[in-house]
Amino acid sequence: MALFDRFSKNDQSEMSFIDHLEVLRGTIVRSLLAIIVTSVTVFIFRDWIMDNVITGPINPDFITYRFFCDLSHQLQLGQALCMPPVKVSMQSTTFGGQFMSSISMAFVGGLIISFPYIFHQIWAFVKPALKEKELKNTRFMIFWVSFFFFLGAAFGFFVLGPFTFNFLASFQLGTRGVITTIPTFADYLDNLTNLILGCGIAFELPVIVFLLTKIGIITPKFLSTTRKYAAVIILIIAAFITPSPDWYSQALVFIPLYTLFEFSIIVSRWAHKSVKKEDEEWD
Repeated sequence: MALFDRFSKNDQSEMSFIDHLEVLRGTIVRSLLAIIVTSVTVFIFRDWIMDNVITGPINPDFITYRFFCDLSHQLQLGQALCMPPVKVSMQSTTFGGQFMSSISMAFVGGLIISFPYIFHQIWAFVKPALKEKELKNTRFMIFWVSFFFFLGAAFGFFVLGPFTFNFLASFQLGTRGVITTIPTFADYLDNLTNLILGCGIAFELPVIVFLLTKIGIITPKFLSTTRKYAAVIILIIAAFITPSPDWYSQALVFIPLYTLFEFSIIVSRWAHKSVKKEDEEWD
């Protein structure tokens, strides 16, 4: 009987593991279906998206160029914030280049659009493993993760994108002008994708800080002591991104990134106080 009970427990454990795999499989399948559906939708409207979205950061009439130039005049800074229009001509060096780029564009677009649903599926898979106390600390997690992701993606598209491409397209090596920059569309799309997804992930900093503070890996004091180093690093990044060496342009990039870091410190303090209060109640 004891041997039978042991095998029964093993079968039950194995079944539980299989059930978890089945739930994981469902999570992956639903996420992939969401990406496929949104990617197909993006591919259907690829021409409109190409003309109005993808090539926006290199369009002289892009909203970002007009906004910063109007802001420069309102602040009586002259043309300090006005980025000179740059004409960018792109090429495709293979017969299937444009088609493959459209597939890549559709996939990335589908991934970005379906991000909230994908994270919802991941969170639904992880949530049952959390304790009631841990669940209490992660309310509205889907909303905040999605909010900061799209906020970062928008910052990469509307701010870093125009500044970066304007600078790179206008940068000239040598004084004779013998080099002409004619990038491929695939290269442009890769850079734009990296900016959007990179900023989307970078803007998750407050959420990551909140979770790390909750589990005790970092503290508000640690973040506060590293503030000056963070400011220098962000300033260096802003100096590389901005198209001109004047402080106006660098401040436009530095201020949002540093504000995000300071906001993360506030989030860490709030999370740390919450942890201390819970520990006192537990004692």
